[in-house]
Amino acid sequence: MKGLYFQQSSTSEEITFVFQERENLPVTEDNYVKLKVKACALSPINTKLMAEMKMEKDFFPVGREVAGIVLEVGSKVSFFQPDDEVVGILPLDSEDPGLCEVVRVHEHYLVHKPEKVTWTEAAGTVRDGVRAYTALHYLSHLSTGKSVLIMDGASAFGTIAIQLAHHRGAKVISTACSLEDKQCLERFRPSIARVIDLSNGKAHVAESCLEETGGLGVDIVLDAGVRLYTKDDEPAEKLQLLPHKHDIITLLGVGGHWVTTEENLQLDPPDSHCLFLKGATVAFLNDEVWNLSNVQQGKYLCILKDVMEKLSTGVFRPQLDEPIPLYEAKVSMEVVQKNQGRKKQVVQL
Repeated sequence: MKGLYFQQSSTSEEITFVFQERENLPVTEDNYVKLKVKACALSPINTKLMAEMKMEKDFFPVGREVAGIVLEVGSKVSFFQPDDEVVGILPLDSEDPGLCEVVRVHEHYLVHKPEKVTWTEAAGTVRDGVRAYTALHYLSHLSTGKSVLIMDGASAFGTIAIQLAHHRGAKVISTACSLEDKQCLERFRPSIARVIDLSNGKAHVAESCLEETGGLGVDIVLDAGVRLYTKDDEPAEKLQLLPHKHDIITLLGVGGHWVTTEENLQLDPPDSHCLFLKGATVAFLNDEVWNLSNVQQGKYLCILKDVMEKLSTGVFRPQLDEPIPLYEAKVSMEVVQKNQGRKKQVVQL
């Protein structure tokens, strides 16, 4: 039985993906479940976080968003039984790669998959669904009537975030990085209040948002990265597609929430003072926040269940690429790691 792993170079940040033969899984004990994987979604690997957590191995397992059928359960498992269809996200320190036929996982990382949801839909939505919930529900307290700016709305994550915001009754503004993305966003129903096309370099995010909100500014900003420095110090692609941190602060309304994916965000005293005057907050969207906090496990499972329910009822309609077989996962993972894909890639086993 083969699984996909990655190995990081000791001299650089480059990583290599390799298929390796796996030993037979140990006996399923206690709260663990043996799972036959039917689909596994691909997401970039945060090698920096793994290094900070002192996770040192020769080979690291690849693939964490899985959907499959329960084969065996341990003696202390209370939520599942054999033949149950489940979905979940393997923990960061999992010994097993999701890109393998069979994995062993603790029951607290899984929830039941709704019958009408396909394997690829379940695996392809679970991570972005959790991220969207974390950003809009827990970090920014989204509610009916709020205005939300979702950067790069045509991305796999942006799509789910827009759908969740619309479901909660928010007014959505979004940015497009290309003409294709713009056309994709304009097809959304309910419709997006304004699509800001950044591909031609003429649109200004702050001006467009202030104009759309009558000068009040938006209540919530969910960025896809920001520029921190002057034009001379930033790469050309960042200049065109990402707003400067000052633009985000300018377009925030009174009491606004800025949810950022920029882990190295630097705010100077004038920036902080401006946020203070607006009574605004800054929160960091860390993909692994639920994974790193065991005390929040109950909330995490509630989010997973709600994501699957919204997928089942059609609230979430993920942007999925055509499923691929396991033997193509190595090449596809190399593309995903470089953030070159737009739609979510799912491996069907």
